[in-house]
Amino acid sequence: MDNSVPVVSKIFCSSTPTTLMIRRRPIVVNGGGFVVTDLSNNVVFVVDGCGILGSKGELLVKDGEGEPILFISRKGGTVQALSTRNKWNGCSMDYQGKNKLVFSLTDPKSCITKVAPIRIHIEPKRHCKNWDFEISGSFADRDCTIIDCTDKIAAQMGKKEQIGSKDFYNVEVQSGYDKAFIIGVMAVLDNIHGESTRCR
Repeated sequence: MDNSVPVVSKIFCSSTPTTLMIRRRPIVVNGGGFVVTDLSNNVVFVVDGCGILGSKGELLVKDGEGEPILFISRKGGTVQALSTRNKWNGCSMDYQGKNKLVFSLTDPKSCITKVAPIRIHIEPKRHCKNWDFEISGSFADRDCTIIDCTDKIAAQMGKKEQIGSKDFYNVEVQSGYDKAFIIGVMAVLDNIHGESTRCR
């Protein structure tokens, strides 16, 4: 029985748990994002941020072959400026370059709402609560978890103990969940926390 939860595409869902290693690019060498490898050191995804794209609030996730698969942007405008929360939209990209909204993520952007959880909505809507995924824990401490609306863990982030650097960490994606989607969420969290994808 297929229990996969595709968001970007079913091809990014695996039947077994997968550990992905995330390494920030040095700012002086092609800065503006991070590289994602598997345990065999094969590049699986590349995330480009402001340092490469040149625009604030825009992120691009590419597959291991360098093909764009997910474009993420922070929603702007007057309404957004007055809001106490930031909204990010993730759009899948097909071979013709067309975008289709696949998820939106809302995060608190003021100290008043800092305790509010980060919620993710999938498109088309299929949530069992008023959200599909929720992020708990601390990205800055490399200790956060993404759960779905049935309280199952979709992915868990951790430090690579032997290295002990915030520039290198791992994410374990559980079986059936979309790895490209999880990396897209990691890219947004990276940007929110002013790390490798943010403009310097």
